[in-house]
Amino acid sequence: MSQLALPLQLQDHAVFESFWPAGNDALVAYLIELSDTGNGPGCWIWGAPATGKTHLLQAVCDRTGDRSAYLPLGRFVEAGPEVLDGLETRQFICLDDIDTIAGEPEWERSLFELCNQVLDSGGVLIISASASPRESGFGLKDLESRFTRLPPFHVQPLADSDRVRALQLRASMRGLDLPVETANYLLTRRKRDMASLYALLDRLDLESLKAQRRLTIPFVKTVLVLRQGDIDGFSES
Repeated sequence: MSQLALPLQLQDHAVFESFWPAGNDALVAYLIELSDTGNGPGCWIWGAPATGKTHLLQAVCDRTGDRSAYLPLGRFVEAGPEVLDGLETRQFICLDDIDTIAGEPEWERSLFELCNQVLDSGGVLIISASASPRESGFGLKDLESRFTRLPPFHVQPLADSDRVRALQLRASMRGLDLPVETANYLLTRRKRDMASLYALLDRLDLESLKAQRRLTIPFVKTVLVLRQGDIDGFSES
Protein backbone atom coordinates (compact mmCIF):
# COMPACT_ATOMS: atom_id res chain seq x y z
CA MET A 1 0.00 0.00 0.00
CA SER A 2 1.25 3.48 -0.84
CA GLN A 3 2.28 5.99 1.80
CA LEU A 4 -0.22 8.81 1.37
CA ALA A 5 0.20 12.53 1.90
CA LEU A 6 -2.44 12.37 4.64
CA PRO A 7 -2.44 9.94 7.61
CA LEU A 8 -4.72 7.46 5.85
CA GLN A 9 -4.34 3.74 5.40
CA LEU A 10 -5.82 1.90 2.45
CA GLN A 11 -7.90 -1.16 3.25
CA ASP A 12 -5.89 -4.33 2.68
CA HIS A 13 -8.70 -5.97 0.69
CA ALA A 14 -9.20 -3.00 -1.66
CA VAL A 15 -7.44 -4.33 -4.74
CA PHE A 16 -8.76 -5.05 -8.22
CA GLU A 17 -8.33 -8.79 -7.72
CA SER A 18 -10.90 -8.81 -4.90
CA PHE A 19 -13.56 -6.78 -6.72
CA TRP A 20 -16.36 -8.78 -8.34
CA PRO A 21 -16.95 -6.82 -11.58
CA ALA A 22 -20.36 -8.10 -12.70
CA GLY A 23 -22.18 -5.27 -14.46
CA ASN A 24 -19.15 -3.03 -14.05
CA ASP A 25 -16.65 -4.83 -16.28
CA ALA A 26 -16.05 -1.80 -18.52
CA LEU A 27 -15.31 0.42 -15.52
CA VAL A 28 -12.87 -2.05 -13.95
CA ALA A 29 -11.08 -2.59 -17.27
CA TYR A 30 -10.85 1.17 -17.79
CA LEU A 31 -9.39 1.77 -14.31
CA ILE A 32 -6.81 -1.00 -14.68
CA GLU A 33 -5.64 0.36 -18.03
CA LEU A 34 -5.64 3.91 -16.68
CA SER A 35 -3.59 2.83 -13.66
CA ASP A 36 -1.07 1.04 -15.84
CA THR A 37 -0.67 3.71 -18.51
CA GLY A 38 -1.69 7.02 -16.98
CA ASN A 39 -3.23 7.87 -20.34
CA GLY A 40 -6.44 9.81 -19.81
CA PRO A 41 -7.86 12.55 -17.62
CA GLY A 42 -9.49 10.11 -15.21
CA CYS A 43 -13.20 9.50 -14.66
CA TRP A 44 -16.28 10.30 -12.60
CA ILE A 45 -17.68 7.24 -10.78
CA TRP A 46 -21.16 7.55 -9.31
CA GLY A 47 -23.75 5.30 -7.76
CA ALA A 48 -25.56 4.22 -4.62
CA PRO A 49 -23.76 3.66 -1.30
CA ALA A 50 -21.96 0.35 -0.76
CA THR A 51 -21.60 -0.44 -4.47
CA GLY A 52 -17.79 -0.49 -4.43
CA LYS A 53 -16.78 3.08 -5.29
CA THR A 54 -14.34 3.39 -2.40
CA HIS A 55 -12.94 -0.06 -3.16
CA LEU A 56 -12.17 0.93 -6.75
CA LEU A 57 -10.54 4.25 -5.86
CA GLN A 58 -8.33 2.54 -3.31
CA ALA A 59 -7.53 -0.22 -5.81
CA VAL A 60 -6.17 2.44 -8.16
CA CYS A 61 -3.96 3.75 -5.35
CA ASP A 62 -2.78 0.24 -4.53
CA ARG A 63 -1.81 -0.32 -8.16
CA THR A 64 -0.11 3.04 -8.65
CA GLY A 65 1.72 3.24 -5.32
CA ASP A 66 3.43 6.49 -4.37
CA ARG A 67 2.28 8.18 -7.57
CA SER A 68 -1.22 8.39 -6.07
CA ALA A 69 -3.17 9.97 -3.24
CA TYR A 70 -6.54 8.92 -1.82
CA LEU A 71 -8.75 11.42 0.00
CA PRO A 72 -12.22 10.59 1.42
CA LEU A 73 -13.66 14.09 1.44
CA GLY A 74 -16.57 13.17 3.70
CA ARG A 75 -14.10 12.71 6.55
CA PHE A 76 -12.42 16.06 6.04
CA VAL A 77 -15.25 18.53 5.49
CA GLU A 78 -14.63 20.26 8.82
CA ALA A 79 -10.86 20.34 8.27
CA GLY A 80 -11.30 22.68 5.34
CA PRO A 81 -9.84 22.72 1.82
CA GLU A 82 -6.29 23.06 3.14
CA VAL A 83 -6.16 19.25 3.11
CA LEU A 84 -5.90 19.51 -0.68
CA ASP A 85 -2.54 21.29 -0.48
CA GLY A 86 0.22 19.33 -2.16
CA LEU A 87 -2.03 16.79 -3.87
CA GLU A 88 -1.18 18.27 -7.27
CA THR A 89 2.29 16.70 -6.96
CA ARG A 90 0.80 13.21 -7.38
CA GLN A 91 -0.02 11.77 -10.79
CA PHE A 92 -3.22 10.03 -9.64
CA ILE A 93 -5.64 11.92 -7.40
CA CYS A 94 -8.55 9.86 -6.06
CA LEU A 95 -11.26 11.97 -4.41
CA ASP A 96 -13.98 9.95 -2.67
CA ASP A 97 -17.49 11.25 -1.85
CA ILE A 98 -16.83 14.59 -3.52
CA ASP A 99 -20.50 15.57 -3.32
CA THR A 100 -20.14 15.97 0.46
CA ILE A 101 -18.43 19.33 -0.11
CA ALA A 102 -20.70 20.48 -2.96
CA GLY A 103 -22.16 23.91 -2.28
CA GLU A 104 -19.23 24.94 -0.03
CA PRO A 105 -17.66 27.97 -1.81
CA GLU A 106 -14.16 27.70 -0.33
CA TRP A 107 -13.99 23.98 -1.03
CA GLU A 108 -15.24 24.44 -4.56
CA ARG A 109 -12.72 27.18 -5.38
CA SER A 110 -9.85 25.07 -4.02
CA LEU A 111 -11.06 22.01 -5.92
CA PHE A 112 -11.31 24.02 -9.13
CA GLU A 113 -7.70 25.14 -8.72
CA LEU A 114 -6.58 21.59 -7.96
CA CYS A 115 -8.43 20.19 -10.98
CA ASN A 116 -6.85 22.76 -13.27
CA GLN A 117 -3.37 22.00 -11.95
CA VAL A 118 -3.78 18.24 -12.23
CA LEU A 119 -5.46 18.07 -15.62
CA ASP A 120 -3.31 20.78 -17.22
CA SER A 121 -0.17 18.90 -16.14
CA GLY A 122 -1.41 15.59 -17.58
CA GLY A 123 -2.40 14.11 -14.23
CA VAL A 124 -5.36 11.84 -13.53
CA LEU A 125 -8.47 12.66 -11.50
CA ILE A 126 -10.63 9.77 -10.33
CA ILE A 127 -13.69 10.96 -8.47
CA SER A 128 -16.60 9.25 -6.75
CA ALA A 129 -20.00 10.67 -5.89
CA SER A 130 -23.58 9.55 -5.39
CA ALA A 131 -24.79 11.32 -8.54
CA SER A 132 -23.58 12.76 -11.84
CA PRO A 133 -21.69 16.09 -11.80
CA ARG A 134 -24.75 18.10 -12.85
CA GLU A 135 -26.84 16.49 -10.11
CA SER A 136 -24.30 16.83 -7.29
CA GLY A 137 -25.16 20.37 -6.25
CA PHE A 138 -22.03 22.32 -7.17
CA GLY A 139 -22.47 26.08 -7.04
CA LEU A 140 -19.35 26.92 -9.04
CA LYS A 141 -20.38 26.22 -12.62
CA ASP A 142 -16.80 26.23 -13.90
CA LEU A 143 -16.03 23.39 -11.50
CA GLU A 144 -19.13 21.48 -12.58
CA SER A 145 -18.08 21.98 -16.21
CA ARG A 146 -14.62 20.60 -15.44
CA PHE A 147 -16.15 17.50 -13.90
CA THR A 148 -18.55 16.91 -16.81
CA ARG A 149 -15.53 16.49 -19.09
CA LEU A 150 -14.44 13.39 -17.19
CA PRO A 151 -15.69 10.06 -18.60
CA PRO A 152 -18.70 9.05 -16.43
CA PHE A 153 -19.33 5.55 -15.10
CA HIS A 154 -22.47 4.57 -13.19
CA VAL A 155 -21.64 1.74 -10.76
CA GLN A 156 -24.25 -0.99 -11.00
CA PRO A 157 -25.36 -2.84 -7.84
CA LEU A 158 -24.93 -6.60 -7.79
CA ALA A 159 -27.70 -9.10 -8.34
CA ASP A 160 -28.12 -11.70 -5.59
CA SER A 161 -26.25 -14.37 -7.54
CA ASP A 162 -23.32 -11.99 -7.94
CA ARG A 163 -23.46 -11.02 -4.26
CA VAL A 164 -22.83 -14.67 -3.50
CA ARG A 165 -19.86 -14.76 -5.90
CA ALA A 166 -18.52 -11.50 -4.46
CA LEU A 167 -18.69 -12.95 -0.93
CA GLN A 168 -16.95 -16.12 -2.06
CA LEU A 169 -14.23 -14.08 -3.75
CA ARG A 170 -13.65 -12.02 -0.61
CA ALA A 171 -13.56 -15.20 1.45
CA SER A 172 -11.06 -16.87 -0.87
CA MET A 173 -8.80 -13.80 -0.67
CA ARG A 174 -8.75 -14.39 3.08
CA GLY A 175 -8.04 -18.11 2.72
CA LEU A 176 -11.60 -19.11 3.62
CA ASP A 177 -13.92 -21.60 1.99
CA LEU A 178 -17.42 -20.13 1.83
CA PRO A 179 -19.91 -22.71 0.54
CA VAL A 180 -22.65 -21.46 -1.77
CA GLU A 181 -25.37 -22.49 0.66
CA THR A 182 -23.72 -20.51 3.46
CA ALA A 183 -23.32 -17.45 1.25
CA ASN A 184 -26.98 -17.69 0.29
CA TYR A 185 -27.90 -17.92 3.96
CA LEU A 186 -25.98 -14.70 4.67
CA LEU A 187 -28.18 -12.97 2.11
CA THR A 188 -31.19 -13.66 4.32
CA ARG A 189 -29.82 -11.29 6.95
CA ARG A 190 -31.52 -7.95 7.51
CA LYS A 191 -28.75 -5.87 5.93
CA ARG A 192 -27.97 -7.02 2.40
CA ASP A 193 -25.73 -4.24 1.10
CA MET A 194 -22.20 -5.39 0.33
CA ALA A 195 -20.55 -3.26 3.03
CA SER A 196 -22.67 -4.95 5.72
CA LEU A 197 -22.21 -8.40 4.18
CA TYR A 198 -18.44 -7.94 4.04
CA ALA A 199 -18.42 -6.74 7.65
CA LEU A 200 -20.39 -9.84 8.63
CA LEU A 201 -17.96 -12.04 6.72
CA ASP A 202 -15.03 -10.41 8.52
CA ARG A 203 -16.67 -11.16 11.86
CA LEU A 204 -17.35 -14.76 10.87
CA ASP A 205 -13.73 -15.11 9.77
CA LEU A 206 -12.55 -14.17 13.25
CA GLU A 207 -15.03 -16.46 14.95
CA SER A 208 -14.19 -19.43 12.72
CA LEU A 209 -10.50 -18.90 13.43
CA LYS A 210 -11.12 -18.89 17.17
CA ALA A 211 -13.35 -21.94 17.06
CA GLN A 212 -11.39 -23.73 14.32
CA ARG A 213 -14.67 -24.33 12.51
CA ARG A 214 -15.67 -24.16 8.86
CA LEU A 215 -18.26 -21.65 7.68
CA THR A 216 -21.19 -24.03 7.67
CA ILE A 217 -24.75 -22.80 8.13
CA PRO A 218 -25.04 -24.32 11.64
CA PHE A 219 -21.84 -22.56 12.73
CA VAL A 220 -22.95 -19.26 11.20
CA LYS A 221 -26.33 -19.55 12.96
CA THR A 222 -24.54 -20.07 16.26
CA VAL A 223 -22.40 -16.98 15.76
CA LEU A 224 -25.42 -14.90 14.77
CA VAL A 225 -27.32 -15.95 17.87
CA LEU A 226 -24.38 -15.16 20.15
CA ARG A 227 -23.66 -11.81 18.52
CA GLN A 228 -27.10 -10.82 17.29
CA GLY A 229 -27.01 -7.36 18.79
CA ASP A 230 -23.62 -6.46 17.32
CA ILE A 231 -24.17 -7.96 13.88
CA ASP A 232 -27.64 -6.54 13.34
CA GLY A 233 -26.23 -3.18 14.29
CA PHE A 234 -23.68 -3.09 11.47
CA SER A 235 -23.81 0.09 9.43
CA GLU A 236 -22.13 1.09 6.22
CA SER A 237 -18.67 2.53 6.60
